[in-house]
Amino acid sequence: MSDPSPPLFVDPEQPARLRAGGDWTLAEAQRLQAALTRAGPAEAVDARGIGQLDASGAMLLWRLCRQLGLEDEAPALREEHRPLFAAVSGICRNPPREIRRDWGLRALLGRIGWTVQDNAREIIALLGFGGQVLLTALRVAPRPGRWRITSIVAHMETVGIDAVPLVLLLSFMVGTVVAFLGAEVLADFGASIFVVELVGIAFLRELGVLLTAVLLAGRTASAFTAQIGAMQSGEEIDAIRTLGLDPIEVLVLPRLLALVLMLPLLAFLAMLAGIAGGVVVGATLLGIAPEMFIARFQETMELRHFLTGIAKAPVFAVVIALIGCLEGLQVQGTAQSVGERTTSSVVQTIALVILINAFAALWFMEMGW
Repeated sequence: MSDPSPPLFVDPEQPARLRAGGDWTLAEAQRLQAALTRAGPAEAVDARGIGQLDASGAMLLWRLCRQLGLEDEAPALREEHRPLFAAVSGICRNPPREIRRDWGLRALLGRIGWTVQDNAREIIALLGFGGQVLLTALRVAPRPGRWRITSIVAHMETVGIDAVPLVLLLSFMVGTVVAFLGAEVLADFGASIFVVELVGIAFLRELGVLLTAVLLAGRTASAFTAQIGAMQSGEEIDAIRTLGLDPIEVLVLPRLLALVLMLPLLAFLAMLAGIAGGVVVGATLLGIAPEMFIARFQETMELRHFLTGIAKAPVFAVVIALIGCLEGLQVQGTAQSVGERTTSSVVQTIALVILINAFAALWFMEMGW
């Protein structure tokens, strides 16, 4: 049953003061709103006579104060009602803004920005790490006693000899595909014999070294990152420093030299395998005998095509080794960090290898090589 007493009345002792009484709750909201409409001017509000107060009543009480021009002065309240009135009045003064849906566009732009910043930071770190490795190599080079021949040979076996079957198979299959697709197009013009030039130039200049570099980017760079990252997690690199040894000299240089020595050899084998794939397609589908294929290859191919392709191999080897080792050294010490850095290593090496190859191809073409 509602309270019959008026919710607002003028203080008989102080006519400039309004007194609030009864229950100021949601159930009494209609009666309270009517009382606010009839309220005359006053200089203060005394709400200590309120019995029950909820959020709706506190909001109406704040509206009364604002109506009287007293929004900056809190009314006199009972102790237990002050926290609720303070919370409601704060919301009334600063209502929450409407959140507009951006359909993920803002988050997308944010991720793009963070990615660009992270990539720029990675490039700067790679350049700095490359300079540090170069200084270490120059310091070690005149001291043969510090060359870690055993480690270099072991890594040459891992990154080179163990990768030979996969490189040969991949290059052979790509060579057959290139020859077959080229033959399909050239046959319409009666020029199937030009498949020899297509396969030869493609593998000598581009595909041989590029396929090898991409394969080693996924196989070797990830292995370097995982190996060094596991050592970083196990604090073995800290132990190396404690022993007075340089981790770059012990861990990075042997891997770098092994890759620089083996990637050109693997690229050469990839070129031979790709050309062999073209020979097989020519002999089986195009009626070009192997002897005829090889003879035309010798007549049309120039040494500059081979030198253009093989010259990129050491550059790719340096990029793959530096990124793989740098990502391993940046591992934070958890298994998740090892996985993230390994993934980053593969992505960075493949992207950078393809980018460098594209710029190199354009440069060689402009130079007439």
